[in-house]
Amino acid sequence: MDITMTMLLWTAPAFVVLSIVEWLDERQDPQYAQKFSARDYAGNWATYALNAVFKFAGQYLLPFSTIVIASSLTPLRLSPRHWWVWVACLIATDFCYYWAHRADHRVRLLWTAHSVHHSSRFFNLSTNLRLPWFHPVSYTLRSLAWVPVALLGFPVWMIFVLNTAGLLFQIPCHTERIGTLWPAWEFMFNTPSHHRVHHGSNMSYIDKNYGGVFIVWDRLFGTYAAEVEPVRYGLIHDVGSQNPVKFNYLETVAMLRDVAHAKTWRARFGYVFGPPGWSEKAVPAPSLTT
Repeated sequence: MDITMTMLLWTAPAFVVLSIVEWLDERQDPQYAQKFSARDYAGNWATYALNAVFKFAGQYLLPFSTIVIASSLTPLRLSPRHWWVWVACLIATDFCYYWAHRADHRVRLLWTAHSVHHSSRFFNLSTNLRLPWFHPVSYTLRSLAWVPVALLGFPVWMIFVLNTAGLLFQIPCHTERIGTLWPAWEFMFNTPSHHRVHHGSNMSYIDKNYGGVFIVWDRLFGTYAAEVEPVRYGLIHDVGSQNPVKFNYLETVAMLRDVAHAKTWRARFGYVFGPPGWSEKAVPAPSLTT
């Protein structure tokens, strides 16, 4: 954990410098007013501050305990002294990130937390900071995605370090100031172009490009989409507020309201573990002849 914190501390100055450079570059854009909002920027930083306060209990203590337990149960042990263990762990953790990220969008309980990151109508480096805070149930469920990596014998600390490295890799992907990169790089890795698609609410972009470091997972599992039309950022139903408390728990409140109004246990289960937008009204009524 100390290593990951050190990585984050070393990244902070670079992030601030890059944010300033991006802002200065954006000011030269004729569409600056449509691409940058001071209120949105402040909302992103406020959300990050709250995230930092609640991070230990909500994102580290409970969620990562599942990975630690899994590591203690497996008889397998891989040594970090071998270079191939690092490469294999990077691939394995990113593969698990793909499925965790995909679940963020397809399981409503997880979406209540992850939707915070997608709630901005703007897209710049400060969007990295728009992170959910204190959703311990969602984070604990999500952390199960990395249990297989621990069971394979990779050291717990290595899983944390490489997962953090994967998140840091995605920081420069949150910008409109970088177009497409070299074709080979675009084919293999996540890029700003791929991630702009992921943040789009265009119908052709929804639930696409989940990859963290590698975009090849999306190509393999049918969730890839290229950036072919202007991206409309934000949620399908705009939050309409920069209050960090509101957009952090708006989806949670909506989910609990649906559960409270549900008429059957099947519907209650669907509203929690079904995909966002699932409704019991769409469930066929049972046949009277069976």
